[in-house]
Amino acid sequence: MKKNSSERILMLLKMRGEATALLISEELGVTKEGARKHLLNLSNANLVKATEKSEGVGRPSTYYSLTDKGLSRFPDTHADVTVQLLRSVKKLLGDNALDLLISDREETVYNRYEKEMKGSETLEQKLNILSKMRSEEGYMAEWKKEDNAYYLIENHCPICAAATECQGFCRSELHNFRKLVGSEYEMERVEYIVENGNRCVYKIKNRANRM
Repeated sequence: MKKNSSERILMLLKMRGEATALLISEELGVTKEGARKHLLNLSNANLVKATEKSEGVGRPSTYYSLTDKGLSRFPDTHADVTVQLLRSVKKLLGDNALDLLISDREETVYNRYEKEMKGSETLEQKLNILSKMRSEEGYMAEWKKEDNAYYLIENHCPICAAATECQGFCRSELHNFRKLVGSEYEMERVEYIVENGNRCVYKIKNRANRM
């Protein structure tokens, strides 16, 4: 089903964090006035908020971003049930059982990703597959290259509540990513949803190019 303009704006703001009416109009292929009209309706529905930012000489620019209500349109998958289960495992069986659960999930996920990446020779080929698979799982993933570094970007976390309750999930995912891209690359998380970031961003650099 084709998304309407308001839904596309919400998706764009989720992906970008914030954007001006001009950028939104260009991305959606509508006039700036048309974008402003949609933004006004979204603002009246308390889904979008506006912030003025000074950018040197001239009038401040208006940037739009999602409110908490807007962010709630991208839900955490089965958040309450997941958190309750994690707490029950920890209470009844202890931290070791929780670690075993996370390790088992880590191995299962790695094997699935590694199977899909068989035959991929370059980092870009691997990132194409990884971002596609992560997007299918609800992470709204993409990647880009800037200068000598690559960035794997996840604009949403469908297990955010579980990751907040037990950050072993996040360590597990980073460990898998590092194994998948290969030992010739170093990979670090430079933005983190659990620590109030808008998204999770992983920076990847070839160790041979490290300054």
